[in-house]
Amino acid sequence: MKVRMGLLHKATTLETEAFQRYWLEQHGPLVRSGLPGLRAYWQNHVIDRQQRGIDFARGTWNFDGFSQLWLDDATPAHAAFNDGGFAAALWLDEAAFIGELHVVTAEQNVVIPVPEDGQRARLLKRMSTLRRPEGMSEDDFRREWRVHGELVKQMPGVSGYRQNVVVERERVKGRSCSHDELPIDGIVELWFESTSTLEAAFASEAGQRTMAHATTFIAEITAFLVKEHRIV
Repeated sequence: MKVRMGLLHKATTLETEAFQRYWLEQHGPLVRSGLPGLRAYWQNHVIDRQQRGIDFARGTWNFDGFSQLWLDDATPAHAAFNDGGFAAALWLDEAAFIGELHVVTAEQNVVIPVPEDGQRARLLKRMSTLRRPEGMSEDDFRREWRVHGELVKQMPGVSGYRQNVVVERERVKGRSCSHDELPIDGIVELWFESTSTLEAAFASEAGQRTMAHATTFIAEITAFLVKEHRIV
């Protein structure tokens, strides 16, 4: 399954609360009402930028939010977001609250399914961007990340875990770019009951094994706690 993800920096003229309110109350309904082929749309509002539980080099990314959109397989993503009248309205509205927007398309692997019975709304979510070491191929990174997923399954207190392997990049929306221009290889989604559960998971014996393996295929992790909002 492929997911289109926006990596958002808020407009410098807006405080965080105003940015989040506009994104949720104005932009969200606009996307929901007019984007063709939209199957699901989630907003992830950044609420904390501490690494929490891990001792790992943090990158310089300072995002304010992550969007996630799933389209019908028959809907060409580039045309939906960049061509036509609705796309023009979308770009205009983004300029009202976004200062900088990067876009990635990722192949999503659900390792531990997220509860959907109402429990999800009560969980704490952490999203992290990953960068592979210099000299490691994309194939080697993906192989090791699959191995890593099996280790995460052994960690106590993990309520959900998804891997998003980046396959396409746009440093500037609408323009494809290279890995060097947007050096993000993956985006992690993890769910826990609380920050204490998160920290205990990584402090556990299984967590220590998992992070020891992480050092073999990840050069940089940049973690964010986020508040989820389902739009579609």
